[in-house]
Amino acid sequence: MHSLHRLPDRPGRRKPSDQEKDPAEEPRRTPLDIREIDWNRICWETRKQKSSPTSNSSYWDSRAPAFARNSSKSDYSVKFLSMLKVKPHWTLLDVGCAAGTLAIPLAERVKSITAMDISGNMLALLRERCAQIGITNIQTVLGAWEDDWNALGIEEHDVALASRSLITEDFESALAKLDKAARKRVYVSTIVGDGPHDRRIYRALGRDLNPGPDYIYLYNLLYRMGIRANVNFITYPERNSYDSPDDAYTHLSSKIEIFTPGEEVILKEFLEEHLICENGKWMMSYPRKICWAVIWWDKEKA
Repeated sequence: MHSLHRLPDRPGRRKPSDQEKDPAEEPRRTPLDIREIDWNRICWETRKQKSSPTSNSSYWDSRAPAFARNSSKSDYSVKFLSMLKVKPHWTLLDVGCAAGTLAIPLAERVKSITAMDISGNMLALLRERCAQIGITNIQTVLGAWEDDWNALGIEEHDVALASRSLITEDFESALAKLDKAARKRVYVSTIVGDGPHDRRIYRALGRDLNPGPDYIYLYNLLYRMGIRANVNFITYPERNSYDSPDDAYTHLSSKIEIFTPGEEVILKEFLEEHLICENGKWMMSYPRKICWAVIWWDKEKA
């Protein structure tokens, strides 16, 4: 029986579709302006959900020796340095310098370097390495993004760079400081996708992996700030090596931050399954491809 409230459809009768509505009846939609989006807030909200531990000075102090050792084995610094265009008479500011991953090889390519980090242990390792190999043109400064850089004595340099070190609550203020500190060029590198984080380990622990704000967030923030930046990518397979299974556990448990005895057991079992020994070094049985974005812009013609 047909409803009394409508006529039955006749054969061949088409039902009205949304496409047939009068366009004049549709509400007008204002095109989205990406410059109106608060990318600074989005970066910080994403940063707060990051899976790895809070990266304060005590955290980096504890990780300094292992971080310096593993950074020296990575293809990252070689590829990053190949992108850097500097001149012998230039000065350079390296914010978040760690133990000199870039500052040490750059010392012979520029006039002088101001190397700044929040970790006193990282800076101590950097000074020790400089003394060992006779580098005299690197000055170290203990400081953070949030500090008053004028009070720290940070002057204008030809180039300012932040390599994998933009860790802050206020990304816009940090980028503005970096931009202000450079006469000629600025370089910032940050993660693409998972970055250096091993999703397999997080999955084994039953955790979600949130690596933090992807490079595109920062790029959009720079666009909103009126900076038209360039982007290059560094991609390479990485298999970190360790002196022993215990060394691997110590490194990864501090990096990931193991919370419970149950997680300790899971991580140890994971390493027993996936660690292999090659040429006296222990490494994961599976390779990982890591990608970083290098974002840079010119202040003026060099």
